[in-house]
Amino acid sequence: RSLQLGSRCYPVHASLSYEAIKKQYRPEVPEYFNFARDVLDRWTGVEKEGKKSKNPALWWVDGAREEVRWSFEELGELSRKAANVLCDACSLQRGDRVILILPRIPEWWLVNVACMRTGTVLIPGTQQLTAKDILHRLQKSKAKCIITDDSVAPAVDSVGAECQSLKFKLLVSEGHREGWLNFKDLL
Repeated sequence: RSLQLGSRCYPVHASLSYEAIKKQYRPEVPEYFNFARDVLDRWTGVEKEGKKSKNPALWWVDGAREEVRWSFEELGELSRKAANVLCDACSLQRGDRVILILPRIPEWWLVNVACMRTGTVLIPGTQQLTAKDILHRLQKSKAKCIITDDSVAPAVDSVGAECQSLKFKLLVSEGHREGWLNFKDLL
């Protein structure tokens, strides 16, 4: 018998302990890895080649049973557009920090993948954060961008002047707000 760890097989002995396995295990880690490119885009290619049936990469259902289904190809395309919003409209670069405060809506996952694509650092937050909490996170992280919705935007506006690093505010909304870029319009 053998134990497969990564691409390596190890003989299994009755006396083989976790500690022994841990000492022997050496994962193969690529020098450069980007989840969006190396996983999402790879699955897109596999589906396009017909080697795998098309299943949703994201299947979201809200309380009113409204659904969003994105294939790997659609999620890839939308995440590239969202990455362009971050890089072009917001001038963000690899290593810049982005605070994301949204409910679990499709855009939450879209921004996650877009940050992976761009190499920007995602800092997720809950909508339960107070203005004081948001101020603390903005100041400590030196985030250049915050992405949120109509319910949190007023709290951000109340502390934004105290955050010199904050350059861009993106609103995920059908509406518009003074001083904010509309994410959906830009996408």
